Amino acid sequence: MTQAKAKFTTFEEYLSYSDEIDMEGRYELINGELAELPPESRLNSTISVRILLALVAAGIPIELVHPGKCEVQVPLLRPNDAANRFPDLVVLRQEHLDLTKRRLTITLDMPPPRLIAEVVSPGNTNRDRDYICDRDYIHKRAQYAAIAVPEYWLIDPIAQTVTVLSLEGDTYREVGVFGHDDALRAPRRQANASIALAELALNAGQLFDPQL
Repeated sequence: MTQAKAKFTTFEEYLSYSDEIDMEGRYELINGELAELPPESRLNSTISVRILLALVAAGIPIELVHPGKCEVQVPLLRPNDAANRFPDLVVLRQEHLDLTKRRLTITLDMPPPRLIAEVVSPGNTNRDRDYICDRDYIHKRAQYAAIAVPEYWLIDPIAQTVTVLSLEGDTYREVGVFGHDDALRAPRRQANASIALAELALNAGQLFDPQL
């Protein structure tokens, strides 16, 4: 088990420390201290892999698509915010391949990823689920907007919906909420809903049922 340092004063100090001890697992840095993240659920991991396969089929190089393992530094916007996130899926830019050779971490001085996707984890109770949805829909969304990630997906496996958000200025605009049988397209099918990944053709239901 990792013996975490008591306090980090900067993100760079955390990076140096975790590199030095070859830290295992995934940790969020909150108020200068490390909080270990639980393992991903099988459902979340499966959905992330299905997105990866769809992106690769659409021609996105596989080395740019990282489910669950890419660390993203984010700004602190409110008390007790994490300084880093591990999204369920990140699509990198070509220039990230050189920037992340040593460590798969996108820092604030790097260009933002092309796409971040988060799978909402189901809570054990309605109250748990309300808390999780609030955290995913509001807090992470604001942090990803602050680093100018152009596109953000929120995937809800219970409702079986995909919410596609596109960055406009410093906030996200909701392109659409797509249900089980919907193609990920803008209203009236005028354009592909995926702004950053316009080459992608995908039905929302394919993330939940691979037979579609």
